[in-house]
Parts: sequence; structure tokens; C-alpha cells
Amino acid sequence: MSRRYWLMKTEPSAFSLDDLKAKGVEPWDGVRNYQARNLMRDEMRVGDGVLFYHSSTDPPGVVGLAEIAREGYPDPTAFDPKAAHYDPKSRPEAPTWYLVDVRFVRAFPRIVTLAELKATPGLEHMKVVQRASRLSVQPVTPDEWRIVVALAEG
Repeated sequence: MSRRYWLMKTEPSAFSLDDLKAKGVEPWDGVRNYQARNLMRDEMRVGDGVLFYHSSTDPPGVVGLAEIAREGYPDPTAFDPKAAHYDPKSRPEAPTWYLVDVRFVRAFPRIVTLAELKATPGLEHMKVVQRASRLSVQPVTPDEWRIVVALAEG
């Protein structure tokens, strides 16, 4: 199966690309959306590319690259009553929520802003530029991946 590509959103105040760089590899925990969960559980594979996107900041945009380091497995924060993302309905024997581990690859020399993504030919169908696109984990086509990387390095 060929390499796939993803965009993963995070608020830098909660977890930034610099945080990932400092840790090297980190679980992408706390996702509580079924569509995003299904992508992580069923479709992401080790070595897949990740556009690392900072949201809820000014300006929002893609700040660097990461890759999937471990395929989907149950999110342990769902089982921990002290965790912010605890879900009493999710049990270790019947997990509801899954995560992947993500590895830092590199920071871009500059942010590729959401406004720039919206204005770039070839990215019109990218999920992140669609109105009301709130999904934190999104598939990206190989062409979209190449365009975004070229914008960052251009």
C-alpha cells in the first residue's frame, strides 16, 4: 500500500510542533470525534505523512511535517478518570477511542497560512479550506501534500 497523507490540527497552546520536536514521538490523544477516530484506527499507517497544522492561533496554518510512528491503538486517556479526555463509556475491553503516535520530521521555514491555502490553485478541495471544516484529522491527497510543501519551501 502506498504512503498516504494527512493534516492533523492542534492548538499550539495545548500541543505545538515545538512540543513534538522536543519529545520526538508522541501519542495523538484526546480525539473525541468518530470520523477522526476511524481515520486513526483504520487508515493511518506507519510512515504516512502528516501536515502539522496550528489552529486557534493567529494566523492558523501548516507549520511543519510529521509522520505516523505507530498505527492506531486504544487511547488510554479515555480510561483514566483523572484525564481531561476521560470517557466512562469507553472500557479497555471495548475501547471507543483510538490514537496514533506521531513523529516529528521538520519545521517549515515559514507558516503556510489558512488564507494562503484558500488562495492557492490546486487546494480548492482540501478539507481544511472548506467552510465549517472542524475535523482535527483529515486526509490530504498526494498533490495537495506536494503543493503545501512547495509553498512552505518556496
